[in-house]
Amino acid sequence: MTCLNKPFVWPIRVYYEDTDAGGVVFYANYLKYMERARTELLRTEGFEQDELMTNDGIVFAVRSLQVEYRKPARFNQLLQVSAEINQLKKASLEFAQLITHDEQLLVTADVRIACLDINTMKPKAIPDHLIRAFSA
Repeated sequence: MTCLNKPFVWPIRVYYEDTDAGGVVFYANYLKYMERARTELLRTEGFEQDELMTNDGIVFAVRSLQVEYRKPARFNQLLQVSAEINQLKKASLEFAQLITHDEQLLVTADVRIACLDINTMKPKAIPDHLIRAFSA
């Protein structure tokens, strides 16, 4: 079970399409990698985002993020993308995320995710079953 003090790690391979003319990962693609890690964290806990929309009437959206790019990733490298819940609030989650390659830190990010009502797109309390899963 993922919890507030244990990071989830997801491997991601850099494909040619992820790189820019300089042969390194285009900066916006790191955000996609982090999104995938957060999605896989939810999936590992048994929560599919389409089911959360249908059954709970919620979606998760990035509210804010702070990213620091330290070193570039390159074509065909296998990256490790972590997602750790630092703070769990009534209607938001805060993640610390790291992207590494061969234990070298490439990217760090702090990401705040809002839980929104699917119909109004206004903040909505995170369902209790999600709170319990991530507080275990």
